[in-house]
Amino acid sequence: MLSKSQISFIKSLHQKKYRKEHGLFLVEGIKSIKEFIQSSYEIHTIFYNSEQVNLLPKLSANINLFEVNNAELGKISTLQTPQGFLALVHIPKNKKLAPQELKNQFTLVLDGIQDPGNMGTIIRTADWFGFKQIICAEDTVEAYNPKTVQATMGSLARVDIYYQNLDLLLEETQIPVFGALLDGESIYKVNWGNEGLVILGNEGKGISEAIIKKINKPVTIPRVGEAESLNVAVSAAIFCAELVRVKNL
Repeated sequence: MLSKSQISFIKSLHQKKYRKEHGLFLVEGIKSIKEFIQSSYEIHTIFYNSEQVNLLPKLSANINLFEVNNAELGKISTLQTPQGFLALVHIPKNKKLAPQELKNQFTLVLDGIQDPGNMGTIIRTADWFGFKQIICAEDTVEAYNPKTVQATMGSLARVDIYYQNLDLLLEETQIPVFGALLDGESIYKVNWGNEGLVILGNEGKGISEAIIKKINKPVTIPRVGEAESLNVAVSAAIFCAELVRVKNL
């Protein structure tokens, strides 16, 4: 049985400041938890409903297991309908990518994305198309937000997320800097080459003015209909698909 202090502690991890303080985040659902078990992430504790214990894979001895009932799971879950399993996972130390680590590949760069659902969908999309890393401006929504983690459907376990100062990174990089803008060259006509950073901007404001100045290859997704804009996660999917198509030609 969970104590009041345990429930309070786990519920505190619903908030960013406590995730940062304790270095832990929540993963819910057996499918996503399995993805993290098989990754380089370190699992702290798995809370499970005894009725579904047979779904757990073989675990290393250093992972704590704690049986809970449905009522207890409901108290610690971030979901309206808990999925029978909740894990506490260690947040990896935030490393920064050096310019030389960006060569000979394409990397998505997120400038001020705020919606956790969009963030999670972008991570999941990147994983689908084989992108292994995403760079985020420091004001981009946290990858370990429960809504983001849930939206990734386990893909966060395979895509490395880096938070760093984009101004400094773009000043130092020697590879092309592509940016998703309304007045750029058509995405279907761009000469992509074999490397570059692909910047996607905030849902409402787009790419910040300071970062726009550092883009040397503006790119647009041609509009055919009358919609005012595209959802940023949809834009990310189109960019990823086009990059994979071009690279595989």
